[in-house]
Amino acid sequence: MRAPGPLGTVLAANAVSVSGNALTLIGVPWFALQTTGSPGKAGLVAFCATLPVVVSALAGGPVIDRIGRRRVSIGSDLVCALALAAIPLLHHAGRLEFWMLCVLMGVTGLFHAPGETARHVLVPDLAERAGTTLTRAASLFDAVSRGARMTGAALAGVLIALIGAETVLLLDAATFGLSALLVFGGVRGVKAAEPRRGAPVSMARYRAELREGYSFVLGSRLLLGITLMVMFTNGLNQGWSAVLLPVHAQRNLGGATAIGLVTAVFGGCALLGALLYAAVGHRWRRRTVFTTAFLVGGAPPYVVAALTDGVLPLVAMAAVAGLGVGTLNPILTTVMYERVPDALRSRVAGVTTAGVLMTTPLGGVGAGHLVERVGLVPTLLAIGGVYFVATLTPALFPSWRDMDAPPEVSSPGRPSPAAGRAATTPRP
Repeated sequence: MRAPGPLGTVLAANAVSVSGNALTLIGVPWFALQTTGSPGKAGLVAFCATLPVVVSALAGGPVIDRIGRRRVSIGSDLVCALALAAIPLLHHAGRLEFWMLCVLMGVTGLFHAPGETARHVLVPDLAERAGTTLTRAASLFDAVSRGARMTGAALAGVLIALIGAETVLLLDAATFGLSALLVFGGVRGVKAAEPRRGAPVSMARYRAELREGYSFVLGSRLLLGITLMVMFTNGLNQGWSAVLLPVHAQRNLGGATAIGLVTAVFGGCALLGALLYAAVGHRWRRRTVFTTAFLVGGAPPYVVAALTDGVLPLVAMAAVAGLGVGTLNPILTTVMYERVPDALRSRVAGVTTAGVLMTTPLGGVGAGHLVERVGLVPTLLAIGGVYFVATLTPALFPSWRDMDAPPEVSSPGRPSPAAGRAATTPRP
């Protein structure tokens, strides 16, 4: 295996960052519920955190290429570290207002997406540099993320109970700082990570580059279908993580420790699902695995949470759902890498990231208002029903058959570079 260092560094940095995100995923909603007592306000905080993610992803693809993927990853992590650290520090000083919490979460959302996108789009080049297959690298990237999310969630539930949500947010800030340090020291001399000088910088050129990313996605029925479906389900997922699970834990499951347990079990089993798919997933059709996994991991947790009050049934359901969901990202990542040329990867990733996150600002605030108006159980059942309908999409629309087709030609007369790598490297 050749030069595995930068790939390992990016995997480690992403693991650190994702574990910190898991702390935020539990710590911020719990902090908002504790300080305001309102599910609606907890949803509003989630809205403020996710809307800037969409904005930055919409316009960030060309910016990532111009500034450089390494620099964007480092800079975004440092800004997120400062914004997150400010929340507990202001609260400790007695100066944290609700609007400040919303603004600071908005800053983390604005800068988080470009950093994560910058690391994500480096994987194909680093996989080739390390002498490994694209499918294996994509599965490993997702598996490491899943494992970090599991670890972070388990720690979050325990740490909130022991030291409080404010201190957990300080730890989260430290993880962003460590991620920036890893990328700063470990991703050097990688051409794909450096700025692309190319044509002179201008608004006209910027708009042209941005338009290229959107045109590519709109011209691919499969990529467009994936983006629309995941956009819809991500909004529902945001309502679950930001409002429904914290409220359910507060009222019925005994506190934040239950959130950590459920999320950790889900993440651990998702890690196992990703590893299993990396080992044997190529034996089955992607579309079949994807549809089955989404049906298992989508609606059932909402139904179980609505019909049971104890933590054990939800933990068992989280285990089953995690196994299914763990296969989704490796499939989607591989499909994306196969079909998008390196020259457009940042721009297309920016478009798809913005697309799949488009509904997340509404997911948290919508779930919060529904809980306050109709109650927790009706909200869980209603969202679970909508989720079930959404997960039938790959089975109903013919464009999803392209998921198992050979990689598309990514530019006139020129196959995708990712397709060439996949053809010349061994299978996992």
